[in-house]
Amino acid sequence: MQIEYHHQKRCMVVKVSGELDHHCAGIVRETIDRELSAGQAKNLIFDFEDLDFMDSSGIGVVIGRYKLVTSLGGKVAIACAKPGVDRLLLLSGIHKIMPVARSKNLALEAI
Repeated sequence: MQIEYHHQKRCMVVKVSGELDHHCAGIVRETIDRELSAGQAKNLIFDFEDLDFMDSSGIGVVIGRYKLVTSLGGKVAIACAKPGVDRLLLLSGIHKIMPVARSKNLALEAI
């Protein structure tokens, strides 16, 4: 698992590569929370372009950050999910609470 992030207009874009599962969910959660607490970003985009696998722990990371960001008045979106990951997002109901876009630009527009 690799995690990279950058800021684009008051939005933090987090790129997660590899697998987002119970082995690394805590690291991803802590990294995102630390950056959000710095106050440079109001909104959050998960870039899942290079994410090959996600389990329920990954869903927990997404939902937890959604709750945190929305409680602070921000918005969350997901970009570039591969078909397997997108299916998990659909089955978990995430599509109903946040935009899931085919590209980072569309995700930025959605929030």
